[in-house]
Amino acid sequence: MRLATVTLASEARRDHLARQQERLVPVRGLERVVVWLDAAPPAEVPGTAVLHVPPAAEGMRLAAARNAGTAAALAAGAEGIVLLDADCVPGPALLDRYASALRAHPGALLAGPVTYLREGDLVSTGTDLAARTAPHPARPSPPDGEVVVARPDEQVLFWSLSFATTAETWRRIGGFDEGYVGYGGEDTDFAMRAQAAGVPLAWVGGAHAYHQHHPVSSPPWQHLDDILRNGARFAERWGWWPMGGWLDAFAAAGAIERDGDGWRRTGRMPEA
Repeated sequence: MRLATVTLASEARRDHLARQQERLVPVRGLERVVVWLDAAPPAEVPGTAVLHVPPAAEGMRLAAARNAGTAAALAAGAEGIVLLDADCVPGPALLDRYASALRAHPGALLAGPVTYLREGDLVSTGTDLAARTAPHPARPSPPDGEVVVARPDEQVLFWSLSFATTAETWRRIGGFDEGYVGYGGEDTDFAMRAQAAGVPLAWVGGAHAYHQHHPVSSPPWQHLDDILRNGARFAERWGWWPMGGWLDAFAAAGAIERDGDGWRRTGRMPEA
């Protein structure tokens, strides 16, 4: 099976991207596509096809970038697509496990376990990733080589930072909804679109990715407006609001309040 990787990147993640690509370069026959998200022209990434999807006024166009990168990979003849965010370094078996799972479950949306590396835990080509494996407990991690089809109620556990699909299944889902702009919501919408198209989610044992540390805020205050806008778009289509934990945290801090079945800003923000 001809595989391609699609990675979203920006200047803020250039070092993370370099560490990721170092582990992909030796894979013969692998098509690598990088989609640059910043407004400024993209950086050169040797050996890859680099596309530019600049941000809209509301924020980065993550959904559009994934669609553009995947379209380029499919045009280059890829039969299977592995989407891997720039933060994520592939484990040594990630591509093999995804490829095997795609052959066995060509009609599924596949997701491998993700380990969040600790601050200061830098990755080089010689790093023993296996010794650092500690998959995030919120997602299943089957034994190496096993594929477990998720229950229908687990479909919403899909993460876009590491997943794989065949070309045919991608087309069946229809890609990401490019109406999602800025942070949040587009991955859960994609999972629901997959389910509506009869595409189940499946967990792939051994397809480990390792998320490189970078500072984050929880809840992500800088993305409050994005979350409200994208959450409303999601709720209009699916009848419920995603990102409930963040919304509850914003509400507890007094920054948002209920507005009928939705949410709105109160004009108050927590003190820094």
